[in-house]
Amino acid sequence: MHPSAVMLAVVLLGNLMLPFTAAQNAGFVKSPMSETKLTGDTFELYCDVVGNPTPEIQWWYAEINRADSFKQLWDGARKRRVSINTAYGTNGVSVLGITRLTLEDSGTYECRASNDPRRNDLRQNPAITWIRAQATISVLQKPKINASDQTILPADNSGLPVTLECNLTTAHNAHQESFWMKNGREIPNTRTEHRNTVYRIKKPRAEDAGEYMCVYTFDMTPNANATIEVKVSPDISGHKRSENKKEGENAMLYCKSVGYPHPTWTWRKLEGASYMDIANSSGRFFITNRDNYTELNILNLDINIDPGEYQCNATNVIGTSAKTTILRVRSHLAPLWPFLGVLAEIIILVIIIVVYEKRKRPDDIMDDNEPVGPMKTNSTNNHKDKNMRHRNTK
Repeated sequence: MHPSAVMLAVVLLGNLMLPFTAAQNAGFVKSPMSETKLTGDTFELYCDVVGNPTPEIQWWYAEINRADSFKQLWDGARKRRVSINTAYGTNGVSVLGITRLTLEDSGTYECRASNDPRRNDLRQNPAITWIRAQATISVLQKPKINASDQTILPADNSGLPVTLECNLTTAHNAHQESFWMKNGREIPNTRTEHRNTVYRIKKPRAEDAGEYMCVYTFDMTPNANATIEVKVSPDISGHKRSENKKEGENAMLYCKSVGYPHPTWTWRKLEGASYMDIANSSGRFFITNRDNYTELNILNLDINIDPGEYQCNATNVIGTSAKTTILRVRSHLAPLWPFLGVLAEIIILVIIIVVYEKRKRPDDIMDDNEPVGPMKTNSTNNHKDKNMRHRNTK
């Protein structure tokens, strides 16, 4: 056989073998994990699969003690409490989420994946064409906690001490301990073993406002909690009183506040006798809001329109607060002003001297050019002196 024919045959055989060598059966990279949840909570199950071609992913569900009767889950099922988000790329990734859990949501949840071309053929056994990964979700009745009502603090920080209280009345089993949290962080030295727990704010101020939570821990089951809101109108605790910039530069104005709930921020500029919302028609104004903090950035300052008085306003359901910042924009020539001032003084001084010289009195001019008078007087005096000396010699 001709060598070139052998080479061509090898190449053709390699091309025929490529689909088989590149193909990869579906396999799990990450499987869903079993969890125990409380009624009213939310859970999410993750499923990550690999294969070539990328496998298809489905979610199935079976009630407790009925593992032989799986039903497929769809996005929006159970009164729209079920969400399924799937993305296909090199891997297939899917997330199953269920909100506002009930006791009936307990059961076995199954992630199925397959890239078998026969996977949707009803004549095929699904156990052969699909791989499966299961997770058991147990939903328990949420313990009952009696908690204090929300509290509103006075804006002038003159309020009486505030007491927050929680009482665990019913639970699926005995609790271990309880503690308090504020805005997602545990408050130190609040852990106790009592079913009734109290947290006191002795001298409440605006910064004490926030979302408080009493948390009860249990053995082998999820924590239970209750939320108490302590509210107060916003108080702007930090801002720039003034900002000095050169034209063409960027300016950054900011305000930060204490208080809860987090405020809605607005920026205004004084136009005439009233404050007007900033109109970003030029595209140079950028406002960034983060909870109790706001920032106004102005790009490429214009000396003709940007200087002025700016106001940040913080408003929540309890009240409102505002502070002002004065923005000054200087010309590019501002660094030369001291030199120009000195130069102007010198010019003025020279002008004064020149004018003075031109306006001298006529008598002063005659005195400078007078030639003979005084010389005669001096000559006479010299003759008298000589006569005096002659007499003395005799």
